[in-house]
Amino acid sequence: MADVRPLRALHYDLGVVGGFDAVLAPPYDVIDPEQRAALAARSPYNAVRVDLPEAPDGGDPYAHAAELLTAWQADGALVRDDAPAVWALRQDTAPAGGPASSRRGLFARVRVEDYGPGRIRPHERTHPGPKEDRLRLTRATRANLSPIFSLYDDPAGAAWAAVEPATAGAPFGAATDAEGTTLRLWRVADPAALAAVTDALAATELLIADGHHRYETARVYADEIGGEGEHRWVLMCLVALQDPGLTVLPTHRLVRGLAGDPARQEALAALLRRDFTLEEIAPEDLRPPAGSGPLQFGYLDAHFKRAFRCTLRDQAIADAALPGMPEAYRTLDTAVLEALVLKGPLGLTEDDISHLRGLGYSRTDDEARELVLGGAYDVGFFLRASPVEQVRQVAAAGVNMPPKSTFFHPKVPTGLLFNPLA
Repeated sequence: MADVRPLRALHYDLGVVGGFDAVLAPPYDVIDPEQRAALAARSPYNAVRVDLPEAPDGGDPYAHAAELLTAWQADGALVRDDAPAVWALRQDTAPAGGPASSRRGLFARVRVEDYGPGRIRPHERTHPGPKEDRLRLTRATRANLSPIFSLYDDPAGAAWAAVEPATAGAPFGAATDAEGTTLRLWRVADPAALAAVTDALAATELLIADGHHRYETARVYADEIGGEGEHRWVLMCLVALQDPGLTVLPTHRLVRGLAGDPARQEALAALLRRDFTLEEIAPEDLRPPAGSGPLQFGYLDAHFKRAFRCTLRDQAIADAALPGMPEAYRTLDTAVLEALVLKGPLGLTEDDISHLRGLGYSRTDDEARELVLGGAYDVGFFLRASPVEQVRQVAAAGVNMPPKSTFFHPKVPTGLLFNPLA
């Protein structure tokens, strides 16, 4: 089973840095250059400066991150706990036009080990580029700078119940992000609570929700160093699969390179007419409604600028395209779209998908529409979210989803805690 323990965290002294609002940042892989500049301008101690580093003289960004981390500790901006603790996190969202929700997580350290049943499972395939980037950063800083977000099974809610009394008091820190999500973080060091959390998680399997590249980096780094030590552990934020605030959003697929390729255009049109029912819809309705059933996606192209809802005519079509795969995978929207369309008439290979050649992603309906209608991409496929239970079923079957099959919301920000590896 997964080995989950309290950690001696490295964390901000909020009295020195001015509070979490000044220093937190989203995960590195959702930050564009403009947003990075805005975050860095908030504070000389903002976490983006070490997690997505840029050397001011054009030098080695990873060495610069290590220098900053050392300097921040010398300044007293970062301090390390003397004793282990777990940290309780609440993230409260109130989206415009949507219901409010609250998600609860526990920060702890988890022993790094190979993927496998009963221990730690992935749910998505990874890209090679981010793993090399994260490995170089880990080697330089000798720390986990951004937590991995993982799910655990706890029908009785025992792990959160152990820390919940501590959340009645004032939090260690709080912040509100640009989307209006408010977070509060509590340090829990009571020995009885720590023992209860460890016991509650002792028999659980962990499913990585966000941070596959970071986890695989942690495995490589641990083996590079060898032996036993703090490098054998990795920072995680753990959320129960039963948490009512656990929300998954879709990531849309965008494809370029069709404008000068009539053969692929015609092949795509023929497949859509043959295997899908097509219904013209308003561009505002491109994302299909949530639910199960046959694959549905919204389709928009840059030339005709017409929007369609495409519904798979028969599940047998998907079964034939994914022979030998478990049922949960054969009914997964991202997997069926990849097999039937992206790798079919559009001709994308596994290597193209891994290296984003001709393929892009967008996490919002508005951005995806703008990228297609503005001509940055030729076609867009607008998806519905993958249900959490289906994510779990696919992982339990021992197969990985296509990249970007899930977008868990809200993200766990970087900067709440760091985990030294030496």
